[in-house]
Amino acid sequence: METTIKTLIVDDERYSRDELKHLLQSYPSIQIVGEAESGETAIMKTLQLQPDVVFLDVEMPKMNGMAAAKALMEFKKPPLVVFTTAYPQFAAEAFRYDAIDYLLKPYDEELLQETVERIEKKFTTPVGYDVGKAAAKLAVESEGEIFYLEPKEILYMFREEKVTKIITKKDEFEIKTPLKDLESRLTSYSFFRIHKSYLVNLEHVTRLTPWFNGAYHLEIEGKEDLLSVSRNYVKALRSRLEI
Repeated sequence: METTIKTLIVDDERYSRDELKHLLQSYPSIQIVGEAESGETAIMKTLQLQPDVVFLDVEMPKMNGMAAAKALMEFKKPPLVVFTTAYPQFAAEAFRYDAIDYLLKPYDEELLQETVERIEKKFTTPVGYDVGKAAAKLAVESEGEIFYLEPKEILYMFREEKVTKIITKKDEFEIKTPLKDLESRLTSYSFFRIHKSYLVNLEHVTRLTPWFNGAYHLEIEGKEDLLSVSRNYVKALRSRLEI
């Protein structure tokens, strides 16, 4: 990967900064340009270093991570923010600041990898996708034919065995393209992953109802089937849906 993503690590604990720095150094795309031990220092170093991404601890003395994030969002070119904390109860609030992700300590390496991949998508152009044409149609090959779908017309899509099924207002398509690849091509639109195998267009969501054990059911306009929302995605989903 040729793109270099300038990264600032903010945490009041030196050990936590060192641990995260060590983990991030294994990713060629990530260039750690600085560290900060407080929210105030984070703002100053963001001004000086112009990082693309800030890994921001939530619980810090004086100015905490949420306050710092709010200040960073006022910048002319705000960095992406990844909140890091030992406290899961801050997740819902974190996404009000357009956080790209929320990582719990101690860091899970697989979850960190997912975060880095999410960041990389923001700074790279997926093969075959022209970011200069956000309004372009999604080309899918199904049964030997190429269909050009308007992303806004797609209700949801899901992966079943080795097939991805795309559900639109009028039709259904089966393609071999992995859900992950489609998600990266649709970053300019209101698509959200509600389950590891489901990607939903939030513009067509009509109702979210509690189910059991922290999970929810999602209703899509024009469809009788209820989609299951994994409890791991509920907080972020509600944050995206609610004003």
